[in-house]
Amino acid sequence: MELPSRHLVSTLAYSKPAHMSALDACAIGAGAFCGALARYRLGLAAAEHISSDPVRFGHLRNWHTAGINVAGSFVLGAIAGFPQAKARATSCPPTAGAASSLFPTLEIFALSHRTRLMLGIGFCGSFTTFSTFSLDVVNMIEAGQLRSALKYGLANNAGGFAAAA
Repeated sequence: MELPSRHLVSTLAYSKPAHMSALDACAIGAGAFCGALARYRLGLAAAEHISSDPVRFGHLRNWHTAGINVAGSFVLGAIAGFPQAKARATSCPPTAGAASSLFPTLEIFALSHRTRLMLGIGFCGSFTTFSTFSLDVVNMIEAGQLRSALKYGLANNAGGFAAAA
């Protein structure tokens, strides 16, 4: 078992050979489907909550995207922090000493390559969104809300970096 690697690109995308199997593609697609639905439902719930009391929550309009991006960054950072599960031949049982390393309990939480693809690239890739964030910033600037756009951009990026760490 390998210790966690914080290099997500190498951990998720390049820890296997360059070819992608049909099962890998299905895992990414299933994760993306779930991530997109989760983002949509969370965005709707936030918009409904904000519109339920615009006087009290109106200043939070468009900020739900930043919240979703920060939450997604946290999840992606957590995924990167899990150890990589070693591929085992299905015909051979694990050896008796396979789990007796410095961190034997971590093997329980190790993520397979395909699970990392599904959760990291699929789910988090569609749950978080740079394009909506970018459009929110452009809309704020066009509305003359330069200060809000700067705060929003800083909160989204700094929050995302901090959450992923």
